Amino acid sequence: MIRPATSADHEAIWALLEPVFRSGETYAVDPKISKADALAYWTGGAACYVVEDQGTLVGTYYIKTNQPGGGAHICNCGYIVDAAARGRGLAARMCDASQDQARALGYRAMQFNFVLESNAGAVRLWHRLGFATVGTIPDAFDHPTLGLVRAFVMYKQIN
Repeated sequence: MIRPATSADHEAIWALLEPVFRSGETYAVDPKISKADALAYWTGGAACYVVEDQGTLVGTYYIKTNQPGGGAHICNCGYIVDAAARGRGLAARMCDASQDQARALGYRAMQFNFVLESNAGAVRLWHRLGFATVGTIPDAFDHPTLGLVRAFVMYKQIN
């Protein structure tokens, strides 16, 4: 079940965010980010949602305005699935739901600003869901084990 996040979900959201952020492998977030700053980053946009399975949160995503002013019709999203729940299609379901929710919020397009080439599963999924790679940033991310990797800017009209 996908539902809007509430403040009561913050501990469970942090439990999802912390291992991903601490690993430093997929998000351009300081691996030493505090819990408060991580929750503000994740929940402080236009909307934040969680995926609940039998009372346990197994995924979360946010929707934010990508740029203010003239760029405010494009949103940005981030997704995290609990390691134990991966491989069940949750990221695809969250992305599909986020597009519907973004449309309802008035957005006309969705852009992922920094998808790491090393996150091959995400790149494949976003392409399968209709996102185009519209830009490549060389040596954009200093991966903890792979060194410098490229990042992609990915885009999809949703209206």
